[in-house]
Amino acid sequence: MPDTDELWRLTMEHSPVGMAIVSLAGEFITANVALCDMLGYGPEVMATLTLQDITHPDDLATDLRLVDQALAGEISSYRITKRYICSDGTTVIGDLSVALLRDAQGAPIHFISQIADLTERQAFVERLDAAEAAAEAERRKAQAVFEGVSVGLLQIDADGRYLAFNNRLREFLALAFPDGHEGVAGQSGFAYDVDHRPLDPDEMPSVRAARGEQFNDVRLWIGADPASRRALSVSARSVLDGAGAFAGAVLAYHDVTDLVRAMDVKDAFVATVSHELRTPLTSALAYLELLDDSTDVGDDGRQQVVAARRNMLRLSHLVADLIFTTRASAGSAPVDPYRVDVATLLDEALAAASLDAECASVRIEGRRPASLVTVADGMRLRQVFDNLLDNAIGYSRPGGVVTVDLDELGDGGLELVVADEGVGIEPGDLDGVFGRFYRGANARQLNVPGTGLGLTIVRTIVEAHGGHVTLESTPGLGTTVRVSIPR
Repeated sequence: MPDTDELWRLTMEHSPVGMAIVSLAGEFITANVALCDMLGYGPEVMATLTLQDITHPDDLATDLRLVDQALAGEISSYRITKRYICSDGTTVIGDLSVALLRDAQGAPIHFISQIADLTERQAFVERLDAAEAAAEAERRKAQAVFEGVSVGLLQIDADGRYLAFNNRLREFLALAFPDGHEGVAGQSGFAYDVDHRPLDPDEMPSVRAARGEQFNDVRLWIGADPASRRALSVSARSVLDGAGAFAGAVLAYHDVTDLVRAMDVKDAFVATVSHELRTPLTSALAYLELLDDSTDVGDDGRQQVVAARRNMLRLSHLVADLIFTTRASAGSAPVDPYRVDVATLLDEALAAASLDAECASVRIEGRRPASLVTVADGMRLRQVFDNLLDNAIGYSRPGGVVTVDLDELGDGGLELVVADEGVGIEPGDLDGVFGRFYRGANARQLNVPGTGLGLTIVRTIVEAHGGHVTLESTPGLGTTVRVSIPR
């Protein structure tokens, strides 16, 4: 039969957990390799130490109190978490289990201690606690932002069920669904498109987002009473799960009522003013043309007539741009195609622009075929030519050259390229040049006259013909605009 003492010695020596036999006075009778490695003391040094020597001062009282209870027979063992002082002065955290060994008569002999190193686990717990605290702080911050923004926010799952929404969206839901909302996309309510036509369930932004669509600035009106309806601009972004599969969407609802109504008022004002100006401008231009052709006007007077006519033509173009913009924004058909010779239109536009070019000391070089007949809205194409030439001349330097090329494409369409050697456009302004009433930094710095509608009108007319327009510009070197219109 194996020697029990030898088995105990082998078990203690090879245990991965720190073990020690401690006298009733707290002296280390023996300590295994694991405990010596944990604390950094050699066996000879450990034999000279006591429990009090290696215990952190803040934990010593608790440990000694339990020792006294064990010696008094109140408890036979105990377990605590305490700190130990290593040989290099650092601290480890140990899970201490202690049993008091007694003889056959019940007299205490010594303590058997087992110590598991919890330092790494404690550090992990502390890091976890810190991470949880940081996550909770971020959650509270995000919740405060979520509820505090003036934008209605909505999160839906892949089936269109509402997962979360803020107080602002609750206000919109109450207006669109006064009888309550069931929390799923597609419910019918008081929601209308930009023309105040009731939206079908499939047209609702939440339904579109649940189908995986992503969009910006989808406009709709909500509310039963037309007088108190609110205009919303809705954007949606899809949410993907860890595998990249569609998991839902987040939608943002902006109240743009004041903006929409202000734009309507502005458009109405612009339309009224433009129409009121059109009749007297036409009459004034007619009289100026008569004066220009009259033999009763001297050279000085003719120069004044030419200057007045040039400014009247500029004003007439401006009024035409404003009228076109208001009609296009109101939904009117922007073009009325018919058979027209585009080369002749370009000649007329070049002749009209020559007055401004001469005053600006800019030379225009035009290249075109003898004839280029196509089906298009000639009046609107002339507007395109006028606006592009006006911009090219206005941003050119004295002595500069504006090049105009008109070519017939292989498919029967046409391409117009207008290039100048002017100041160019700053990169930060390129994205906005086709926006309504947009005036870039160079326009403001050079005090170039205009409304910021020219390129907007160009793009609207070209796209109405099924074509497209592109713009390239280098600051200090010039700008090139390319217009392509298919057959």
